[in-house]
Amino acid sequence: MVNKNRMNRVAAAMAAAALVSVAVPAATAQAATAPRIDLKVLVVDDGGSSVEAITAELRDTGVPYTRVQLGGSGRPVIDAGFLSDTVDGRPRAKYQGVVLPNENPFGEGSAEMAALAAYETTYGIRQVDAYTWAHPGVGLEYTDNGGFSGQLDGTQAAVTAAGKAGPFGYLGGQVAFEDNSALVPESFGFMGKPRTGYTSYLDAPVGSGRASLVGEYAHDGRSELVVTFGYNQYQQQFRLLARGIVDWLTQGVHLGQSRNYFAVHVDDVFAPDARWNKELNCTPGDYACAGGEGKESTIRMTAADAQYAAQWQTSKSFKLDMLFNAGAGEEWKTENGGTDALTAQLVADRAKYRWMNHTYTHPFLGCVQNTTTTPWTCVKNAQGAVQYMSRADISAQIRDNNNWAAAKGITTDRTELVTGEHSGLKTNPQQPQDNPNLAGALADNGVKWAGSDNSREPVQRAVGAALTVPRHPMNVYYNTGTNAEMADEYNWIYTSRAHGGSGICEDNPATSTCLPAPVDANTGYLDQIVPQEARTALRHVLANDPRPHYVHQSNLAEDRTLYPVLNQVLDTYRSLYAPSAPIVNQTMKEAGVELGRRAAWDKALAEGKVTAYRIGTAVTVKAPSGVVAPVTAPNGTKKQLLLGTADFGTAYAGTRSTWTGPELLQSVVTLKLPS
Repeated sequence: MVNKNRMNRVAAAMAAAALVSVAVPAATAQAATAPRIDLKVLVVDDGGSSVEAITAELRDTGVPYTRVQLGGSGRPVIDAGFLSDTVDGRPRAKYQGVVLPNENPFGEGSAEMAALAAYETTYGIRQVDAYTWAHPGVGLEYTDNGGFSGQLDGTQAAVTAAGKAGPFGYLGGQVAFEDNSALVPESFGFMGKPRTGYTSYLDAPVGSGRASLVGEYAHDGRSELVVTFGYNQYQQQFRLLARGIVDWLTQGVHLGQSRNYFAVHVDDVFAPDARWNKELNCTPGDYACAGGEGKESTIRMTAADAQYAAQWQTSKSFKLDMLFNAGAGEEWKTENGGTDALTAQLVADRAKYRWMNHTYTHPFLGCVQNTTTTPWTCVKNAQGAVQYMSRADISAQIRDNNNWAAAKGITTDRTELVTGEHSGLKTNPQQPQDNPNLAGALADNGVKWAGSDNSREPVQRAVGAALTVPRHPMNVYYNTGTNAEMADEYNWIYTSRAHGGSGICEDNPATSTCLPAPVDANTGYLDQIVPQEARTALRHVLANDPRPHYVHQSNLAEDRTLYPVLNQVLDTYRSLYAPSAPIVNQTMKEAGVELGRRAAWDKALAEGKVTAYRIGTAVTVKAPSGVVAPVTAPNGTKKQLLLGTADFGTAYAGTRSTWTGPELLQSVVTLKLPS
């Protein structure tokens, strides 16, 4: 009887599935002539920075696109056949949006522009003019009629009421144009007064009035998003608008998704860090500091620093990740009278932080180092083979740290690990491969996510069964505890020999730029270094980059050099964005999962294995088995289940999005858009 009932339930489910498979097409059969619109963007590229910026936004958020390079030999001709065809008896628009360098990059009377205009009109496709000038052809008055043309550095633009109600509702309102240097022009553009058919989304003051920088021009059955200033993919004014440009272009329905991520790892918690020496211009106690013997000094948080960290987190509604070396802390305790107020305070506040294993005593887990040479080298045995730390010793470093934490009631995710100095992973040029014992030790301890240095390895890769998670280093130095020490070391690295610096910047002009003059020893850190580092970190936040940032416990000690940078990042962000687009503070595991999904998605797109289209209010997405798809859709969108529907995705920045795959007994993702 039990088996019979089970079979009846299975039969009922299969019958329901059959009904669903019939019902979904039937729902759209009422509009049999509704075209199929493929979820892909056409980019016509003139090689300019503005088109490249929009292309980067599409690429980095997972939106499929086809790029036609205007100057390319043998490029396809953009005609009716290139833009549309018929599939299964239904008209198909091959592109859901068109990005052009300007309103007509082909020239007056062009057959290609005529084909695009007819295509956009027929299928309701939108067009972005990446950068053009203010004139009646794009719905604007000439600039000599209440407008402006010229340098826009420092311009305080604002999202209009129509922009907030439309594609830029996720912004707080203000869009300030970058002005990072008085010596370098950074942005040029045009501001024009709207004419009939033009709706301004972003404007700025001109004289006693205002004029538009971004707006929608509706004419002849078509819609163009007109941008009248130049930009590149890294400038903040573009980064703020990028999400809205894509959402406007795709009418809020597209493959790909975007978030603004920020996580900060504090390495070496419980351990002391060696201190920079201003006279020697190196760090006694660390490798290669001539004359440093006997001049060693360390930086370590105090209990008061720990209390401040907890209070700061609460005040900023932001959680830090504490990457700890318990054994190094125990050694410090033994060498300092057997008591440790810092550890006691952090353990008491353990629930206020996220914790991650950073190994027990922070040893170098790669090859055995010979530090008598500069640079250091890997020790080799008599047969010439490199000697490495053993699997057992690496495993003990991971295990002992986890066990110490468990005994203190500290919760960790044992699948996460960041080794000291990212050691064990390859370190060019001295150790061009991973320690061959590392992967086994990670597996022995269930580690699936291993932190790596994004400046050396920006791409996620496998280490045995584990995957790396690249981390952005923040330019707040591990070996400095005061603002003055930070300024001194910064000057040593970034000034020429003539200015008393190391000349590293002179010797490596491709990767480093020398400062025109040293920063002030007393005020330079807060006045010059902090704004620069905050801009760099914020650029990552606004670029849909899930990689965490890392600093060191020394930056929470003494002058607490980290907080001015974090305050500027968080305060600036929250002034720029509406509450609908909060910063996403992920765990390292979550960042690793995100990076892995993106890699699989990008591979599927590159291999042409994704099919996605919209017919009326129905969206269909099919990807290879095991590959989940990033999809963005309007509020009110439902996902088809085996029986019934469910709300699709999670809310962010005024839309809903998620990584999604087919449900039980389904082979495709089916979404129902709101009417």
